[in-house]
Amino acid sequence: MPYIPPETVSKAREMDLLTYLRNYEPDELVHFGGSTYCTREHDSLKISNGKWCWFSRGIGGTSALDYLIKVKELPFLDAVERITGQAAIQSPVFVSRQKQERPKVLLLPKASENNALVQSYLIKRGIDPELISFCLQTGRLYESKPYHNAVFFGLDKEGKARYANLRGIGSDFIGDANGSDKRYSFGIPAAGQSETLHLFESAIDLLSFGTLLKMEGIGWRRDNLLSLAGVYKPRNRVEDSTLPAALKQYLTDNHRIRKVVLRLDNDPAGRLAAYTIQTLLAQQYDLTSSIRLPPQGKDYNDYLCIRRGLAITKRREKAPAR
Repeated sequence: MPYIPPETVSKAREMDLLTYLRNYEPDELVHFGGSTYCTREHDSLKISNGKWCWFSRGIGGTSALDYLIKVKELPFLDAVERITGQAAIQSPVFVSRQKQERPKVLLLPKASENNALVQSYLIKRGIDPELISFCLQTGRLYESKPYHNAVFFGLDKEGKARYANLRGIGSDFIGDANGSDKRYSFGIPAAGQSETLHLFESAIDLLSFGTLLKMEGIGWRRDNLLSLAGVYKPRNRVEDSTLPAALKQYLTDNHRIRKVVLRLDNDPAGRLAAYTIQTLLAQQYDLTSSIRLPPQGKDYNDYLCIRRGLAITKRREKAPAR
């Protein structure tokens, strides 16, 4: 079996897809708009911000190596040799990734003719149909095609979609749509005036908590609910950490908030995140009994499923928040 030194593999992984196509397959690269590109062969494969996502197949990656293996279906060694061989003949000119001031363009997969599979999936996760209907009717959720992912939206204060998370219904696929701004993650505002914000790691956890409230006969929209669009990872020292982008933006846009309740995962990462956020907010907000981790299971969907007697889903659920 051919041997490729680890340092050669590492070098191949450094090349992003946009750099690879610009240097070695320029005829395959098509400018879609702004800083976003697609390929001539697959117009649903979008390249932006150093990442790529093939929406019609529900797969994505960061490097040219990922692309050659997942899209072009080359064996691993062949893919490495293609990149390193091209680079040996012609040194690549790397694409600049300097931040641009222009607003991000949110690129979304096509919507399915109906949302039946998404509704069935969420009901199996224990979510109450009333909450699902609310999300569908207010533009916070839809089902994509042809691979029928659940697409959860985050809206800004004007109600414009600024963030979208794709979750595979029958697979482990999970990822953000290109152009997503994690400052505006999935959330549901209170029906009336409320000074309390409940914070979760994911949209599923948020909807699970709302369902639990309804099961107790409590209005599930009495307070504000916000997800972090993933796992918040603070720095080693609390004093060097900053608030998650979604929480910081929400508090900036909603000055009425006085109390924050941290309903993150009951695991080491979730407990550390809750402690860090509690410490960072301690002087500005009411944090009395602020850390409310699920009493059973790892997260609020686990707890909901336990309460309902449903099987707990153990698939990968959370991407990193920023």
